[in-house]
Amino acid sequence: QVFRSQLSISSVSDQDAYRAGLQPVSQWKAYGLNGYPGFIFIPNPFLPGCQRHWVKQCLKLYPQKPNVCNLDLHMAPEETIDLWGQSKEQLRRKGSGKKEPRSLLEKLRWVTLGYHYNWDTKKYSANHYTPFPSDLAFLSEQVAAACGFRGFQAQAGILNYYHFDSSLGIHVDESELDHSRPLLSFSFGQSSIFLLGGLRREEAPTAMFMHSGDIMVMSGLSRLLYHAVPRVLPGPGGAALPACLEQALSSDLPGGSVIERSSEEDWQVCAKYLQSSRINMTVRQVLSEGQKFPEESGTSEKGQAPTEESHHQEKSRAKRHKTDT
Repeated sequence: QVFRSQLSISSVSDQDAYRAGLQPVSQWKAYGLNGYPGFIFIPNPFLPGCQRHWVKQCLKLYPQKPNVCNLDLHMAPEETIDLWGQSKEQLRRKGSGKKEPRSLLEKLRWVTLGYHYNWDTKKYSANHYTPFPSDLAFLSEQVAAACGFRGFQAQAGILNYYHFDSSLGIHVDESELDHSRPLLSFSFGQSSIFLLGGLRREEAPTAMFMHSGDIMVMSGLSRLLYHAVPRVLPGPGGAALPACLEQALSSDLPGGSVIERSSEEDWQVCAKYLQSSRINMTVRQVLSEGQKFPEESGTSEKGQAPTEESHHQEKSRAKRHKTDT
């Protein structure tokens, strides 16, 4: 059922791969699944220590304003302006007791980047946009080019934050106006089970593990398949963190690298968070070259953020999806 996928090695120079924190594309392994044309699975192609950069960005930088997160629905803007600063000491001191109150970072469920997805209307719009992070755009462009999609533009991102009791119900990502471009998914932290279904909700899915550093690309006929994340679970070996996250960053970063060295203090906070959590970055191109959003009348940006339960279907809502998944 699994076969090796061919990558476009000449589309990404070794230098650009290094700048994105990736191994040369010639060293990547890529796999497809029979019956799922356009689905590509790339087991951890990151250089040692480079995953740490993306984890830190997802916890410290990307949740900052003007980006949007689930906590904005419940809290005033001044209360969510520095989730990292308000949470780092609490996280660093945290023990194993389940009754300890959760920090704001641990209450984070999602962050949107670029064109901000409207959870109520399930649409993007031209008037709700903030600059997309340049480092994540560069990473996405290299991965897309290696998979045969040169010219991919990272225009929208949804970051999902999972804990051991989190799940994501079965759904399809179809709100982007250009479905000819791939959906890129990057995983960091604890492992998860990923279900890849069909074009119809009731089709039986194929289950697979996603470990830290793994990348999935949904393109072509697989771009609009139903999928879900029913479980997050400790990685193999029972260690607090996957071995790939214990690796330190090389001392010599190439010129122009988008990877930043994390301080030991920052990484301790990230590592504590990841002991019971998983972070997933999904990057999309919303519009094709020269395409514009259709005119909308009377739209409001209020209510952008769903409640935690409506996005990550936790316990009660997860039960509703058992039949489907």
